[in-house]
Amino acid sequence: MKKVFHASSTRGEADHGWLHAKHSFSFANYFNPERIQFGALRVLNDDIIAPGMGFGTHPHNNMEIITIPLVGALEHKDSMDNIGVIEADEIQVMSAGTGIYHSEYNKNKDQSVHLLQLWVLPNQQNVTPRYDQKSIKEFKKINSLYAVVSPDPEGGTLWIHQDAWFHLGDFNQQTTLNYSLNKKGNGVYAFLIEGLAEIEGERLEKRDAIGLWETNSFSITVEKNTRILLIEVPKD
Repeated sequence: MKKVFHASSTRGEADHGWLHAKHSFSFANYFNPERIQFGALRVLNDDIIAPGMGFGTHPHNNMEIITIPLVGALEHKDSMDNIGVIEADEIQVMSAGTGIYHSEYNKNKDQSVHLLQLWVLPNQQNVTPRYDQKSIKEFKKINSLYAVVSPDPEGGTLWIHQDAWFHLGDFNQQTTLNYSLNKKGNGVYAFLIEGLAEIEGERLEKRDAIGLWETNSFSITVEKNTRILLIEVPKD
C-alpha cells in the first residue's frame, strides 16, 4: 500500500471577498507541482460563497463535475436549459463533454453557501453533455458508508463517465469498518468533512485528507459526529 497525507492547513487558499476557497489540488492561482491531482481526481474545492454572490456564466468541457452543498443552497443555470436549486443534502452531477456553459449563485441573500466541488477526468471524450441531481436522503445510511456516485447509469446512484465511486459516511457513534476497492488499479482519496478519524494509522481531523493506492482494501475508524467522503478513482 502507498499513501499520502494532506493536512487541511496545506491546501491552497484564495479569498476574493465574495468567495473564500480552499484547494486540495492546483487550481486557478494556486499551483503546487506535488498537488496537481490524485489519479483521475483533478479538483477538490472547498468553497464558501457570500449571500447573493456567485460564478457568472462560464464554460466547461470534457470533465465530470460533482457539486455537494454542505450548508445553504446553490442556484444553477446552464446552456442545456436546466434551472434549479441544489440544497444541502443534495448532489449535482454534470458531464461537460462537448461543452456547456453554466452559472452558480448563492440562492440566499442572508446566508453563505458552503460547498464541495470536485472535477473528475472522464474516460470518454466529447460525450453529450448531461445534468442530474439527487437527494442524499435516497442513499443515506447512518453509521455506514453509502454510495452516491458510480459508473453505472442503472445503479440508482448518480453516475459519471469514469470508473469512479463516491461514498459518504455520517456517523453518530464510534465505528470501525473496512473499505474494499471496486476496481484493481484504483486509489481512494478520503476527505474528512467533519469530526475525527483514523485511516491506516493516520489521524485525520476536519478537512484533512489521505490518498491510498496499490491496495485492495483498508480500515477506517471514525469517532462520533464524523462525516467523511471517499473518492475512488483510477490512479494512473
